[in-house]
Amino acid sequence: MKIQLRKVDEEKGIMQLTTLDERWYFEEVLNKKEKKTEITFYPSSSWICGFYPKGVAFYKWLAEKGWDEAETIKKSAGDKGSKVHKAIEDLIKGKEVSINDKYYNETLDCEEELTPEEWICLMSFAKWVNDVKPKFILTEQSAINKKIGYGGTIDCVCDINGQIYLIDFKTSQYIWKEYELQISSYKELLPYIDKTKDIDLSVVKLAILQVGYNRNKNEYKFTEIDDKFDLFLNAKAIWNEEVRNKEPKQRDFPLKIKL
Repeated sequence: MKIQLRKVDEEKGIMQLTTLDERWYFEEVLNKKEKKTEITFYPSSSWICGFYPKGVAFYKWLAEKGWDEAETIKKSAGDKGSKVHKAIEDLIKGKEVSINDKYYNETLDCEEELTPEEWICLMSFAKWVNDVKPKFILTEQSAINKKIGYGGTIDCVCDINGQIYLIDFKTSQYIWKEYELQISSYKELLPYIDKTKDIDLSVVKLAILQVGYNRNKNEYKFTEIDDKFDLFLNAKAIWNEEVRNKEPKQRDFPLKIKL
């Protein structure tokens, strides 16, 4: 049964829960007065952004592929993105990644080697680092914006020639509008992270780095993104309207079934 629970910030007690088609962040806080742990749930930024209209191009693609094939493609792309993200995180942290190293495949629920396509993504990321020479400030940092009510995980914050960038890594060939909303929401998480809480948000630029990009010789594409946080708030309003349960669905399941 596909339920994932992982710690994304052990120090702050932030966890990420993925179940069915939902993704939540939650934190455990000790109520000292009542001497018990209280849990508060927050929807993930990526889940919220999925409620923003996807546009004609997406629906044409969906009609062409059909629902089942489209879902299979999306899951495969998600697994690819997760493995590449983890390998990039290792590189940023100074680790050497071998072509035989294994990374977790969420759909298959197992560790597996990077595919040739995923390895190309990693090669193109290394080339971008060599070309641009960014100074990394943080990578794969999760946080919760309690004021607005959502959580998210930032891929990277770095300094490029004196300019602070918040960068989202993508393995797709297209930049969909919801990606722009997603990275805009990440910017509003910076004040909740120790390493970036003192950074002036007005000077932070947003960008999407597409790795394994097959439309130029570099095999990567760096695109600056305008801040679309106002549209993210619109998507959050739609999420509030459409999602009735403001915490993960709870249901009892039998461990076995027999007629």
